[in-house]
Amino acid sequence: MNVLFVCVGGICRSPLAKGILQQQFDSNKIIGKVEAAGLEPHHIGHPVDKRTLRVAKEHGIDLSGYTMRLFSPDDFNRFDRIYVMDQHDYREVEYVAKKENDMKKVDYVMNVIDDEKRSKIVPDPLYKGYASFEKIYEKLERACKIIADEASH
Repeated sequence: MNVLFVCVGGICRSPLAKGILQQQFDSNKIIGKVEAAGLEPHHIGHPVDKRTLRVAKEHGIDLSGYTMRLFSPDDFNRFDRIYVMDQHDYREVEYVAKKENDMKKVDYVMNVIDDEKRSKIVPDPLYKGYASFEKIYEKLERACKIIADEASH
């Protein structure tokens, strides 16, 4: 299964989700591509936020080689699943969709966790403290375990 995570800036939430899921794919020998993308061009080519890098490293994930890339209409063809972090991301991805079937691949990453169906978003931690990044990690780890489990079947 090929999975893409998308967030507005592409330097916090989506690369962290990418790293978590890639770690789980590797641990479980799941074949698939895992990537992250952003929606706003001002971070193109930038590395992950330092707090994202730190929380990832503390959980054994290396994001040091990551650079942000922009979400593209071609991503609908390249990925089986596209997970967004919040309503803004969903609307932006929907705007880029060319075909009716494109949006069938798109969902909120938190929707994979049954007990959080009402809380669809992963809040953007960019302008918050480090503790926010750890909370984001915990949410994304729970979702990624379910995604990896689905991919292994």
